[in-house]
Amino acid sequence: MPFVPGTAALPTSEVELTISCRSLRGKDVLSKSDPMVVVYCNPFGEKKWVEFGRTEVIVNSHDPDFTKKFVMPYRFEEQQPLLFKVYDVDSSSSNLENHDYLGAASCSLAQIISSGKVQLGLSKHLSHEGVRGNIILSAEELSQVKDDVWLQFQGKHLDKKNFLGKSDPFLVFMKVMESGDFNVVHKTEVIKGTVDPTWQRFSIPVRILCNGDHERTIKVVCYDWNSSGDNELIGEFETSLKDLSQGPGTDTTYQLINRKKQQKKKDSYKNSGSIYLTYFEIQKTYSFLDYIKGGTQIHCSFAIDFTGSNGEPTSPHSLHYIGTTPNSYEIAIQSVGNIIKDYDSDQAFPVLGFGACIPPHGVVSHEFFVNLTADNPYCKGIDGVLAAYRNCIMQVQLYGPTNFSPVINHVAKFAMTYRDGTNYFILLIITDGVITDMPKTLQAIVSASALPMSIIIVGVGPADFGAMEALDSDGTPLTAPNGSRAVRDIVQFVPLRNFMQPGVDHYTAMAKLAKEVLAEVPNQFISYMKANNVVPKPISSEM
Repeated sequence: MPFVPGTAALPTSEVELTISCRSLRGKDVLSKSDPMVVVYCNPFGEKKWVEFGRTEVIVNSHDPDFTKKFVMPYRFEEQQPLLFKVYDVDSSSSNLENHDYLGAASCSLAQIISSGKVQLGLSKHLSHEGVRGNIILSAEELSQVKDDVWLQFQGKHLDKKNFLGKSDPFLVFMKVMESGDFNVVHKTEVIKGTVDPTWQRFSIPVRILCNGDHERTIKVVCYDWNSSGDNELIGEFETSLKDLSQGPGTDTTYQLINRKKQQKKKDSYKNSGSIYLTYFEIQKTYSFLDYIKGGTQIHCSFAIDFTGSNGEPTSPHSLHYIGTTPNSYEIAIQSVGNIIKDYDSDQAFPVLGFGACIPPHGVVSHEFFVNLTADNPYCKGIDGVLAAYRNCIMQVQLYGPTNFSPVINHVAKFAMTYRDGTNYFILLIITDGVITDMPKTLQAIVSASALPMSIIIVGVGPADFGAMEALDSDGTPLTAPNGSRAVRDIVQFVPLRNFMQPGVDHYTAMAKLAKEVLAEVPNQFISYMKANNVVPKPISSEM
């Protein structure tokens, strides 16, 4: 029986997955590994593994406790297989082939939920032979509390751990689980060379910190950082969100206790320093739909690659060939456009082209209007976008090179004028080739990361898209040539060939492509609103 949209069962609940590893076998000769875990799921009805997400990288550790949580829907009626692969990260590349594979393990989500915590041996081929350490998985049902808590702490007179009489302290926050175990939920930055640190203010969802239970125990551990990965304990204390909510004061001044040191020195031991809460705020959070209902407009601009590497448009082998079935560019336009159009009230879409010689003078342009007008880039509806594209491909000369920065900067200029949360901009770039202005593209993306904007790149054709994948820097801030870093992740790259498999019709390919490329937009949208303290407008009661 075919799937009918709207009939999928709602999840029984949402669960938070926590990951740790123990006794990893390192491949680095002179240091420990820098591990990262990649989580895969097996979508219902499909026989393939799909990447769900990646943990952060923990430097120099064979026993990492990852702070990144994976929130996933739990469905009682489904098996929900999960696969975990552990890598030793050797560079900033997002391509897993560039890192050392340490081992894998597999189980179902139900196994983790029913046990509360499972420990699995890591092996090369998902067998029990040649175990390469262990992965520890725990899951807990999440509450519906969606508020964030902002916290800041200061340390005074911490124990001196380094030879020169200083320490490099950082704090680790852990919440107690039903099993009695403590799971890491947050780590502060390391403050170098001080026994009186002031850590940066940070926010964490209440349901991550204590699952909405204000009285749940929170353990805070202070360590002295060491480059070897063997961090030294300074001391620890316990608190709760209820206690922290009293704000800065004597009741939220905590003594760091090092139990081993306390037992050794007995009566002479007082503490290993003090930790002061200096800031506390509960901040209400809002969903993507809260903003949409409050009137935020979503605008989608299209940027189409007209470089010569696409092939002569009159040839059936060309990526721009207009025939009886949609070509790759048409599939990408329709996939994203048919979703986005429902959020754009005026249904007018700017369509830009790059890499072509345009009429009437045959000048190469990397920022022209595909409808070939001089002053109005807008096309009415997705059908209008497709009509303008089909007309344009017959009138321009494909040329090159493949420059992205002009179209990114074009949309960024509009996003820059609407920073109040009333408008959000999505740029869909469809391309077949390798970027030729990478330094300028990096700078354009880093600058745009501070704006209400997301960039989706769909790669068409058989080219090597390694550079594009580097722009999709999940978990690692993108860095521009001038050293500036992206303040948020705004790029999603997907190669169309992943969906155009033999036997797959273009309607199915379009649906899967749209789901993949648009999945990150709501989170990118929310990250901008939160970073800029934008709250949605109240829903009008007028009809």
